[in-house]
Amino acid sequence: MRIGIEAQRIFRKNKHGMDYVVLQEILELQKMDRHNEYFVFVAPGPDVCVTDTPNVHVILVPGTFYPLWEQWALPRAAAEARVELLHCTSNTAPIWCDIPLVLTLHDIIFLEPRDKRNRSLYQNMGWLYRRLVVPRILKKCRRIITVSEFEQGNIVKKLGLTRQQVVMIYNGYNEWFRPMNDPDCIFAKYMAERGYLFFLGNTDPKKNTERTLIAYSKYLERSTVKRKLLMADLDRQYLDDIISRNHIENIRPCLEMPGYIANTDLPYVYSAAFAFLYTSLRESFGIPLLEAMACGTPVVTSNTSSMPEIAGQEAILVNPESADDICNQLLRLETDEAFYQQQVQLGLNRVKLFSWKFTAEQLLSLYNAVYREIKNS
Repeated sequence: MRIGIEAQRIFRKNKHGMDYVVLQEILELQKMDRHNEYFVFVAPGPDVCVTDTPNVHVILVPGTFYPLWEQWALPRAAAEARVELLHCTSNTAPIWCDIPLVLTLHDIIFLEPRDKRNRSLYQNMGWLYRRLVVPRILKKCRRIITVSEFEQGNIVKKLGLTRQQVVMIYNGYNEWFRPMNDPDCIFAKYMAERGYLFFLGNTDPKKNTERTLIAYSKYLERSTVKRKLLMADLDRQYLDDIISRNHIENIRPCLEMPGYIANTDLPYVYSAAFAFLYTSLRESFGIPLLEAMACGTPVVTSNTSSMPEIAGQEAILVNPESADDICNQLLRLETDEAFYQQQVQLGLNRVKLFSWKFTAEQLLSLYNAVYREIKNS
């Protein structure tokens, strides 16, 4: 088999969720499969995190404007490489492409009502692009992969597909996420007693940043410890607007914002944290849940969408629309030592169900099944 994998963004310096998923899948396939031939299509960038091996070829395809890269440059590069199957990994695919397609559709948030508070041009353009492209490529896809049973059911129902067309393959987490204890690490200065609270929020309304900060304000009013809140990569003006609008000036001196945190630094950040807040309104999977659990850090997460499925029913599941609920669970962790240790152990046990190796094994099995269908058709 000559398999093409779209991985446009994996060479960029500041990677995000979908970038890490396809990167880890490629690295695992590179280790386990010496039989098939792979062509990885990547835009040039500073972080060359995948290199050629005898049966894996990295093809640099110039261009940074994603729609043009995907719709014009990618299908031409794939045709030149004579790939027999093209796996597009980032929710969309070329509309005009004669090569059999496999699509990873992480979610269908683009079909849900758009929050008018979201002023991010990048996020709004991505939402519009997916709305235009996805309905046009569904019939061309031999399989659609998604990442949780929640999202599989959502896709089947809203797009009118069958469960045979939509395959669920869980994500994994990287092996370097484990309990770390390094007093010289870059984040050691944030450690106090048993650490800070850690929150990975951004300006997307689904991340629930505003309500989480209101919950943190309530926590500071009631806690005797008053732990700091470490937040990564959040726009300062967006933060100031939240603080002013909700009259929560008490949180300002307690916030630590180091900017973008590299994935290789995250194990230290999680390990030094007292608890991790993952209070989104909606997620299709939630890799940070697994990363924090693997580091022995209790997770306060939402009782919506895929999060109970991934974290487990015994995890700390809160109503993400209730700042009081979020606050109460933080206080319970702080005042109930037995409950805290129980959550640590639950997390360490839960992550044993997930791995990138298992993800790649399922992916390879799917490639083989689709290839047999192509040859027999």
